[in-house]
Amino acid sequence: MTDQTHPLSNAETTRPVPEKAPFSLSRLPDAVTGWLLSLPLVFVLAFFLILPIIMIVVVSFWGATEFSIYPAFQFDNYEFLLTSPVTYQVFLNTIKYAVITWAFTLLIGFTIAYFLAFHVRSLTWQIVLFLLCTIPFWTSNIIRMISWIPFLGRNGIANSTLISMGVIDEPLEWLLFSDFSVILAFVHLYTLFMVVPIFNTMMRIDKSLIEAAYDNGASGFQTLTNVIIPLTKPGIMIGSIFVVTLVMGDFITVRFMSGSQKANVGRLISNDIALLQYPSAAATAVILLITVLIVISILLRFVDIRKEL
Repeated sequence: MTDQTHPLSNAETTRPVPEKAPFSLSRLPDAVTGWLLSLPLVFVLAFFLILPIIMIVVVSFWGATEFSIYPAFQFDNYEFLLTSPVTYQVFLNTIKYAVITWAFTLLIGFTIAYFLAFHVRSLTWQIVLFLLCTIPFWTSNIIRMISWIPFLGRNGIANSTLISMGVIDEPLEWLLFSDFSVILAFVHLYTLFMVVPIFNTMMRIDKSLIEAAYDNGASGFQTLTNVIIPLTKPGIMIGSIFVVTLVMGDFITVRFMSGSQKANVGRLISNDIALLQYPSAAATAVILLITVLIVISILLRFVDIRKEL
């Protein structure tokens, strides 16, 4: 008896097995895909931002002697800082620098951004003039800072010019190594951080809104206060956060421009590190971080910058 095989059986045995489709993120739910895509950034932020902050907080509770640091959990560093009148004086001095610098950078930055956005019609000239504003950033902050010393010194260019013009009879002592020189350096260093976000926000304003305001009889000042400034609030808040944060964390500017006669929180931390008092420096850094976060949270109350980002 011959063995006969059905023709379909051979076809079934030789039919190729379909390959599995390659894995694709598009098959996953949107929420899972978003988390997977953000994992690299989460790891970077956790390692370079969150972990150092945790270490600073831990060290702030340690103890220290003149020759050693020992792990402990104590509140001596915070107790010393919060009960010392020097701490409050230094923090008030830091806030004073931040507020005054913020006011001047806002005034100058808003004026420059307004001129570039609404008075310069050509896009090419807007780019050229904006790049001119970035020229000081081609050099180091320290070099730009030190360049004020020969200009503001007792025998510097400013005093020599004023004396030759007959405006003053003797050199002005408060031009250098004073609060004036510190704030001047801060404004010089950080004004661009106010110009950029404000200019970016102003460029997004629909010009037809301004034309509509003029058509309805609004004056230039009314258009500025009722149209331009409200629409520029996100940029103002972003620039304010940049400037306030940078000024409150700065220490080298106060040291050089005040001739070591003034102090801020950054200098307090720097001095503790120089004396190897790391727990005390860490505690001061934690208090400064909390203060900056409170200031930023207050600024964010005025406008939702997430729409700008």
